[in-house]
Formats: sequence, C-alpha cells, structure tokens
Amino acid sequence: MGGRNLQTVSSSSSSSFFSRFCSSALRTKPLISPSDASSTRTNSGEGLVRRLGVIDLVLLGVGASIGAGIFVVTGTVARDAGPGVTISFTLAGVSCILNALCYAELATRFPPVVGGAYLYTYAAFNELTAFLVFAQLMLDYHIGAASIARSLAGYIISFLEIFPLFKDNIPNWLGNGQELFGIFSINVLAPVLLALLTFILCWGVGESSTVNSIMTSLKVIIVVCVIFTGAFEVDVSNWSPFAPNGFHAVLTGATVVFFAYVGFDAVANSAEESKNPRKDLPIGIIGSLLICIALYIGVCLVITGMVPYYLLGEEAPLAAAFTSKGLKFVSFLISIGAIAGLTTTLLIGLYVQSRLYLGLGRDGLLPSFFSKVHPKRHTPITSQVWVGIVAGVLAGLFNIHSLSHILSVGTLTGYSVVSACVVTLRWKDRTARQVSSSTWLEGVICLIVIACSGFGAGLFYRYSSLWVSAVAAVFAFLASIALHLRHIYGDVPGFPCPGVPFVPALCIFVNMFLFAQLHQEAWVRFVVVSIITVIVYAFYGQHHANPISEGSQVYFQVPG
Repeated sequence: MGGRNLQTVSSSSSSSFFSRFCSSALRTKPLISPSDASSTRTNSGEGLVRRLGVIDLVLLGVGASIGAGIFVVTGTVARDAGPGVTISFTLAGVSCILNALCYAELATRFPPVVGGAYLYTYAAFNELTAFLVFAQLMLDYHIGAASIARSLAGYIISFLEIFPLFKDNIPNWLGNGQELFGIFSINVLAPVLLALLTFILCWGVGESSTVNSIMTSLKVIIVVCVIFTGAFEVDVSNWSPFAPNGFHAVLTGATVVFFAYVGFDAVANSAEESKNPRKDLPIGIIGSLLICIALYIGVCLVITGMVPYYLLGEEAPLAAAFTSKGLKFVSFLISIGAIAGLTTTLLIGLYVQSRLYLGLGRDGLLPSFFSKVHPKRHTPITSQVWVGIVAGVLAGLFNIHSLSHILSVGTLTGYSVVSACVVTLRWKDRTARQVSSSTWLEGVICLIVIACSGFGAGLFYRYSSLWVSAVAAVFAFLASIALHLRHIYGDVPGFPCPGVPFVPALCIFVNMFLFAQLHQEAWVRFVVVSIITVIVYAFYGQHHANPISEGSQVYFQVPG
C-alpha cells in the first residue's frame, strides 16, 4: 500500500510539474490597444535615454554589417562564382530586404523598448519560443564577437608590421594566436580590445554612438574611394565569362554572402534609445541595408574587373588586387578600412547583446541583475560587462574560427520567427476582437509547413535533387495561399510590410533554404542548444518570468 501511495504521489507530482511547465511556456505578453499606450511607461527614471537620431541609426546598421565581409568574403566567393559574385550579393541583398521589411513593421508597431526578435516572439507566440530564439541568437553573438575580436587583433598586428620597427618583432601570443597544449590558442590583444570597447559602451550610448559614427563614416569613405579608384583599373574582359561555373555556383555564393548583410536587426534592438522610433527605425533598418548592398555590388564589380577571378586571393583579396596594380597606397587605406570595419561590427555586436540580456533580465527569464541600468550613465553596465567577459574569455583562449561553421543558425532562426510574427500579429477574426484558437492553430500549421518546405527544398537542392526541391516549393506556395484565403489581415499603423502573408512566407522559405546549406554540425548545435535552453527554462525561467514586468512594454493591438 505504501509503495502504491508513493507511486501515486510521484505520478501526481510529475503531472503537476508538466502542467505548470506547459502553462508557463505558453504565456505571452498581453496585447493592448494604442489608446491605452499612454498609460504605460517606456522608461523608468533610471532607464535608457533616447539619444539616437535617424543618421545614428543608419550608421548603426551599416557599422554592424560592413566588416570583414567586404574585405575578405568577396574574394572567397568570387573564386567559385566568378564575376557572378555580383549577382550573389544582389540576390542575398534582396533576400535581406524582405527580412528587413518584416523587422521594420514590428519595430514601428511595438513599444520602443529593447528586445527585438525576442520581444516580438514573446508577444506573437509564447514565452518558451522567445527564450529559445534568445538562446540561439546569443550563441551566434558570443562566438561571433570573439571571432571578430581575434580577426581585429590580427589586422592590427598586420598593420603594425608594415612599419620596420614592428616587422617580425611581435610575438604570436600578442595578436595572432599562440597554440598551447593543442587545445588553447592564446591571444592577449583580443581581450584587451574587447575590454576597451566594453568600457566605451558602459560609458554611455552617446559616446559609443559617436565612436561608431566616426569609424563607420571612415570605412564607408575608404570603400567609396576604393571603388572609384579601382574603376579606372577595370578591364571588362575579366568579366567574361560572367558565371564560369554556372548559376548553381552563383546561388551557392548567395547563401554564403547572405551573412555579410546581417546586422540591420541591431537597429531594431536600439528602439529604446531612439529619439523618434516609429519614424526613424524603418529608415535606419532599410536605409542601412540599401547602402550596404550598393557598397558590396560596387566592390564586387571593381575587384573582379581588376583581376581575373581565379587569381584573387582569399585572405585579403582587395589589398592584393590593388597591390598587383602597383597601388600600394590604396592597400594601406584598405588595411585602415578593415580595422575600422571590424571595430564597428564588434562594437555594435556587444551593444546588441547587452540590450537582449537587459530585456530578459526585466522579464525574469534571467537573473534580475541583468536588468540594472546605471542611474547616471543610463547604460546596462552589468549586462555589458558580462557580455565583454564572455567574449574576452573565448577570444583570449580559443581559436574561434574553428567554430565558424556553426554560426548563423541563430540569425536564420530569428529572422524566420520574426517573419512569422508579422503574419500572426496581423490576424483578425471576422466578429471577435481576437482570432479563435482553432483558426490561430491552423495558421501556425501553415507557417510550419512553409518552414519545413524551405528546409526540404534547400536540403534536396544541396544534393542536386532539383525536382524534389521544386515539389517542396509548391507545398510552400500552397500553404501561403491557404494563409491568404483562410485569414483576415488587419491594417496596421506605422510602417506596414507589403504583401502579407506572401512576403513573410517567402522570407521564411528562403531563410530555411539557407539553413539547409549550413554545415551538419550547425544542425546538431541547433538541437543541443534547444535542449539545454528548455532545461534551463524548466528549472529557472518558468519560476521567475513575469511577462508584464515594469519596464518591459507590451504589443499594440491591431486596430479593428
């Protein structure tokens, strides 16, 4: 009898835990109407301060995107795609514009507080999904920051070695990495650079924005000078054949260079520090992306026109191209531009991470000390220092380049979920204020079909089964038609994403198509991180989370 009672209690306890877990995991941020918005607070007395204007936001987006990609990736992809790398960057840019349109709508419809993709997911879907999006994004940010810091250290060392005083006199452990015990790779300069940028970010958003504006303006000027100087050295015969390895290589190149554009989401994460978020955020998101597309296309045309694509170097293709033409002074400028580019990319990456930690600290999904904002500096110093420490440890002890093939999982996941948020938050019922649960579930199933079809199409394309990819694309199209016919989509204030639900559906399909092109270890990373995140949520997050916490605003309901 005692054993049976013990089993009953254990079963009841397990059932209670599972029930509580499901109840917590499915919580969402409540929806409010615009008329109630005035009663909510967007900043506490010790909150973040609105100091960023539209120019600051555009430079923020450009600074986050233009980094090593324009100085390195162009040459790497051109070795396979030939001059067609220009088409690769164009296709990737168009894909990112579609994603940016989704970000722009949500950035103007949500209250101007930190959170970005995490906040949108919390309102549109549920608490656990939002926590999963945060975890995947954050791992990308942490590894990416450490990798960029090591690259920046290497560029600085290479720049110093131009001068005879430093030539062959700088030890490897200082900036290039010194292998130790076959596991570690010691780099002293990378953590020092991270500490310096962390200090700037802690000092104030105005100061860090000034640094970003100066460095971003410098690298844009240098890139424009490179384009105009190189234009006079172009031999159009180098553009023939334009796609020597066919369109397949060009499309594959687009999946690689897609990640050279990511960074416009940093603008969405600066909502709480924007002076006029509803007007300036869409301009910052889309404007910065258009500038990046123009710069990438210009560089691709120049570099493939100056040197035959098969002679381009993979380490520093721009510098090598100008050196081969006897223009060493331009190579010097390119080195400065690369340092400026990596610095701004790293600075903004650290900035975005701290704001995401701040949002989760406010909501209780992470310890409350992450939500602390300095009363005088108006910066989340605790979150910022934590981000700097994590990146510093990774950059100082490990060769992060070896982990580069598991990057971009979080970015593609986040972009896909944001696109899905645009669709779900537009739904209206014909009679009721809220869409019914059965109708909502039907729509979510259609979105899942689109995502799975995109992944399936990418997977079969990867293994040259083009007709199966076409079938998967048809399934995605039919699911999009079902979304269009079975749901009513309300009008929205601010910046509306055009073509809902088709544009967001296309974003999801393309993002999942690119997801399928990643290394298989990236898929394993996605599963492992998701499992760990669910465990952390089960034992900590669900017990401390508060969707309506002070300082964390809620979504504006779609008008009827």
